[in-house]
Amino acid sequence: MSVGPGERAGVVGDNGSGKSTLLRLLAGAETPDDGEITVSHDAGYLGQTLGQTLGQELGREPLQTVQEAIDAALAGLRAMERRMRELESSLTDDVMDEYGELLTAYEARDGWHADTRVDRAFHGLGLAHVGRDRVLSSLSGGEQARLGLACVLAASPQVLLLDEPTNHLDASALAWLEDRLREHRGTVVAVSHDRIFLDRVATAVFEVERGAVTRFGGGYTGFLAAKAAARARWEQSYAAWREEVRQVREHAATTAHRVAAGRVMRDNNKMAYDRNAGRVQSSIASRVRNAHERLRRLEADPVPRPPDPLRFRGTFDGPATPPVPSGAAAGEREGPTAATAPSGPAGATAGERGGAAARVVVELRDVRVGDRLRVDVLTIRAGDRLLVSGANGAGKSTLLRTIAEHAGCRVGFLPQDVAFDPDQSVLDAYGAGYPDERRDALLATGLFRPHTLDQKAGALSVGQQRRLALARLLGREHDLLLLDEPTNHLSPVLAEELEQALDAYDGTLVVVSHDRALTRRFRGDEIVLMGGTIC
Repeated sequence: MSVGPGERAGVVGDNGSGKSTLLRLLAGAETPDDGEITVSHDAGYLGQTLGQTLGQELGREPLQTVQEAIDAALAGLRAMERRMRELESSLTDDVMDEYGELLTAYEARDGWHADTRVDRAFHGLGLAHVGRDRVLSSLSGGEQARLGLACVLAASPQVLLLDEPTNHLDASALAWLEDRLREHRGTVVAVSHDRIFLDRVATAVFEVERGAVTRFGGGYTGFLAAKAAARARWEQSYAAWREEVRQVREHAATTAHRVAAGRVMRDNNKMAYDRNAGRVQSSIASRVRNAHERLRRLEADPVPRPPDPLRFRGTFDGPATPPVPSGAAAGEREGPTAATAPSGPAGATAGERGGAAARVVVELRDVRVGDRLRVDVLTIRAGDRLLVSGANGAGKSTLLRTIAEHAGCRVGFLPQDVAFDPDQSVLDAYGAGYPDERRDALLATGLFRPHTLDQKAGALSVGQQRRLALARLLGREHDLLLLDEPTNHLSPVLAEELEQALDAYDGTLVVVSHDRALTRRFRGDEIVLMGGTIC
């Protein structure tokens, strides 16, 4: 892996694939078991916690206030400035080289304007209200994350190593950050699931997968194009392999019948006739053996079947018939009328059901949930597609749970936090039914690889648990999908595929999401929650 000067590299991959480990290796926070890492310039590292960002986990004294955090981030620049002042007091030939190197490095980081950068970063990232004397423990998790980002950017190192820098940022802060990174004169390496951020900032993309790192040029658009082309080649290779297997099997089965000696003995020379027949049979046997050997080699080294595109199933055309996944840990539930076929024209499309006469799926009237949610009236009809937006704490997740409780149909519910029996295997947690059928169905989604199916659910990463919950939804028919931040912890490629599956879904859909790519492309209506009330 190599990142050149001035490049802005986005690092993508599934949750738990090793992206953060890669960044920590580059930052020197971890040491590799083998190999060599070279970072030719000073680097600033944004970790997943404020302590990681400011180096407190390395045994340094704990920081108490916001100002101390800023001072720790600028400590390198302050030390360079102090040393230059010392050298300026007695500039001689002996110290001129050291002074020149310090001055060059200081100017490269624009040390003269460090304090100004702090102020700009605080304003740009929505921290202007935070006093410099605030105790760090009094800051929210989002404020601490933004403080760490502000400190790294204010220090202005040549190399920026950023782990999920868009977390906890609103729209204005995201726009400011993207502009700031595009203007950065050094190198940027950023781990991110934010597809809009990657599209606007990254000039190259590195995908971490199966312990390896692959580089894609052309930014995020080039990455998606390359992945689509690779998928097309995979499908072509699989189709070609299947066709060759078919032809070889057919050849082995029919060769003897096509070439078998069956001519009439015309000259009564039985010895010559038997000799020629033996030659033919020997030739046939050789061809059949060759065909079987070729077939053995093909089947010993098969082209794996490409996973099916994600597809959510279900419309108002009858009751669910597939095997029911065991338990409700993944968020699925049956509505009160799930055992009977909902009324409505069989096979009708969402558009046909979307008129004034469409069946009412959920109706909320005068609903109150503590002080978190107040709904005077909300009617959701078959075929409706709703995007629920609002600030954190506005009541969006509470609204989804309330809709799930009042729905009179087959409901698929994906909450933000999913949980499974930690002692169950992935395959058992996926659902009930025959093991071979479950295995084939789960592998067909492309969300899990064969060697992971026997792992315990308790050993899965957050992203893997999210994929398992998503697989359960894909395995059943639903009339109503309720998805709370469905792209959280998913790789950009999987998020893109999920969007396509939602776009093709014929049932009723209610989505809560902060994902900018999903919300901008969403086809349907939007409702906004503010303080637990629909605006």
